[in-house]
Amino acid sequence: MAQPPNLSEEQRRVALEKAAEARRVRAEIKELLKTGSLTLAELFERAETDDIVAGLKVETLIASMPGTGKIKAKRLMESLEIADNRRIRGLGERQKEALLAEFS
Repeated sequence: MAQPPNLSEEQRRVALEKAAEARRVRAEIKELLKTGSLTLAELFERAETDDIVAGLKVETLIASMPGTGKIKAKRLMESLEIADNRRIRGLGERQKEALLAEFS
């Protein structure tokens, strides 16, 4: 098994803060999607400049949409031919357009 990297206390603290910030941003995005305060088009636009948003899994994104849960998200991803492990940054234009059409 691989050993974790040897980090100084400062490096470890910075890494933990960065990870906590990423979790906070992802939770905020999911909440905004669920309440309808953020549209998919706005999210895709934001993902172009924000690495944290771009790294969000598509399945999580779909499951966060109003009226959609994990089962519907999986079925929709299968019908749109989106891989289970796909992240927003990895979506093609056709896939983005299909998601926008599905949720508009």
